[in-house]
Amino acid sequence: MLQQKNLFSGQMKVIIGYIRKYFYETDKRVLVFVTFLTGLLIFLNYHLGLDARISRQNSFTGSFFSRAGIFLTAFTLPYLTCRLFTGRPFFSTTSFVIFLLMAPLIFSFKVSLNPFLHFSDNPDLNTFWNHILYWPVLLVITATILFVVWKITGTDQPFYGIKTRGMNWKPYAFMLLIMLPLVAAASTQPDFQAMYPKLKLVTNDIRIDHLNWWHKLLFELSYGSDFITIELFFRGFLILAFIKWAGKDAILPMACFYCTIHFGKPLGECISSYFGGMILGIIVYNTRSILGGLMVHLGIAWMMEIGGYLQPLSP
Repeated sequence: MLQQKNLFSGQMKVIIGYIRKYFYETDKRVLVFVTFLTGLLIFLNYHLGLDARISRQNSFTGSFFSRAGIFLTAFTLPYLTCRLFTGRPFFSTTSFVIFLLMAPLIFSFKVSLNPFLHFSDNPDLNTFWNHILYWPVLLVITATILFVVWKITGTDQPFYGIKTRGMNWKPYAFMLLIMLPLVAAASTQPDFQAMYPKLKLVTNDIRIDHLNWWHKLLFELSYGSDFITIELFFRGFLILAFIKWAGKDAILPMACFYCTIHFGKPLGECISSYFGGMILGIIVYNTRSILGGLMVHLGIAWMMEIGGYLQPLSP
């Protein structure tokens, strides 16, 4: 027991060491400017209602180009800032520029694609079953695109962080325990209750308490698949594909970009996503695996869902 406790403590110290080392070594001017830029983007979104405006667009083209503009801004400006302050010659490499422009377009395609299939004459059931298929289908599409990129550009590392060798899961379980009381406190807030559980946003006239348990389980498994897509793209692709050009400087652009995909979420969740994305990026940069971060991210998402279910359902 004591040996396991010491091993756990040692692993936590390693992760904390990764974070301390990153903040010690990173250029503070870049850190401050990118953090300011992220804050400015958050302010503009919630002040002007950018995400809400984009979400009201019914066309794929309009949504794609609108989101691509935000994603390109959030991803390229941090790299330009790093180039300005550190002099690192990112943009002198053609392959880097191609990846830099391609990444926001891939994710904009992912979030703008909204296929709708006809399953029954009941529009509410149609909406429900389309959401069940939506996230797994997007996972397959995104993973396929990234796999093709990985195969074309070289397979000298596991597929963007999909590896279990040398993994110790206990520190990540401890992180989830730390988050448990924070999620419990957040679940009492009106903006949280308006957003979670996600199922009530897609059921329309079908009340959650009228659905069978397997409907809810199927929905949560489908919803969880989206976090595999997110971790593979943001921590896998945007960190592990870019470290050959940027090293640890790939973390801040990813965190800023990652924050912008939370623009439709409660403000507190959006702000925390920047810092959470940064921490997960630091861990992946050092471990070269996305699975620990996936465990934390998915665990927090499902805790938030449970917190939503435990709150009184609106009439």
